[in-house]
Amino acid sequence: MSYYESRNRDGANQMKAKVFVSLKPGVLDPQGKAIHHSVELLGFSGITDVRQGKYFEIALSESTDQEEARESVARMAREVLSNPIIEDYRVEIEA
Repeated sequence: MSYYESRNRDGANQMKAKVFVSLKPGVLDPQGKAIHHSVELLGFSGITDVRQGKYFEIALSESTDQEEARESVARMAREVLSNPIIEDYRVEIEA
């Protein structure tokens, strides 16, 4: 069974949190610029900008209340997964 499936080893359903972290508008993104340049060299056209980011999937116990899970994961995103000075984050909870 893969890590990305929303079931644990016992087959019980789990809640899943998805955290998307991206640089704030106006923050320089040299990796995004390098990707943009590379895809242009490969012949992709019509691309005006590329911004890179991070994506996390977090398995949560089904017994966790959905609102409590959202608050906990948002705190984790704010304090651990992102740099709030230069990055924004978005949290999604899937039951």
